[in-house]
Amino acid sequence: MRIARPLLAAFLLFLCEGAHAQAAGAYPRKPVRFIAPFPPGGTSDVLCRLLGQKLAERLGQPVLVENKPGASSNIGHELVARQPADGYTILLSNNGALVINPFLFKRLGFDPVSDFSPVSMVASAGQVLVVHPSVPVASVRELIALAKAKPGELHYGSGGKGIPSHITAETFKAATGVDIVHVPYKGTVQAVTDLVGGQVELVFSDMVPAMPHIRAGKLRALGVTTAERSPALPDVPTIDDAGVPGFRALVWWAVLAPRATPPAVIDRLNAELGRIVGESEVQDKYASLGVATEHSAPQQVLARMQADARAFAPVLKAARMEPE
Repeated sequence: MRIARPLLAAFLLFLCEGAHAQAAGAYPRKPVRFIAPFPPGGTSDVLCRLLGQKLAERLGQPVLVENKPGASSNIGHELVARQPADGYTILLSNNGALVINPFLFKRLGFDPVSDFSPVSMVASAGQVLVVHPSVPVASVRELIALAKAKPGELHYGSGGKGIPSHITAETFKAATGVDIVHVPYKGTVQAVTDLVGGQVELVFSDMVPAMPHIRAGKLRALGVTTAERSPALPDVPTIDDAGVPGFRALVWWAVLAPRATPPAVIDRLNAELGRIVGESEVQDKYASLGVATEHSAPQQVLARMQADARAFAPVLKAARMEPE
């Protein structure tokens, strides 16, 4: 019996490992849906399509990107949370949805922790503060002075309640004491479009929707929210250097699957994403977007969520942003 029990345990372990390998090898047998819970044209959408194309090449099956925007990305998240846990529906999420939205909505329709199985971090980026050319400022310090001289008269657009463009602006308000008015849109792309049209005066935008307008002279970039200057906008100072010491704001993106997705599937997706973000072509594309590549173990996504929640809680409290 003393010998039989270890042999039996080893045999069971062999069977489990074999089943794990077989499941990983069999996946996928049909197309995979990749949900982007944001409107087309923004950074999240561009990243989703780039990663989806590369995943399709590596998985040997089509990866179909579907935009499901609305309710500060809650609609797309709820949809994925209700899908079968078989690896055939995955989600590109960000810290706005996973960390900020639980503070801002009484009913999300999903639980960021218990309804998803994290796969990997895939990207991170700063934002750029852009103003309409009609705003008579050429620096962050001048914008702060103007906003203090005209409290409540400047309007900032955002991608919606809880979206990073919203939270960064509220953080800026708290750090500088300015009174600027929030105008929410269904996505940051729409906010930037209205900024170009002069309907709002400023936006804390992702790099992707803002850069074509900056280069065309239709928007003026005052500062970036990262600790260092962005390679995509090397002539634009950090907001820290431009007059708000210590100011930082980072957006990160992660791929998730519905809760209880088989570990073999999570491992396969994680490994493929790691290979994808390691490709020089992908790294060059990321850099052109002002985005940094990231890859992580699944559990590190949860750790990042928890760390950000602790950091954002006092910011949201100071901004008096109550859940609705």
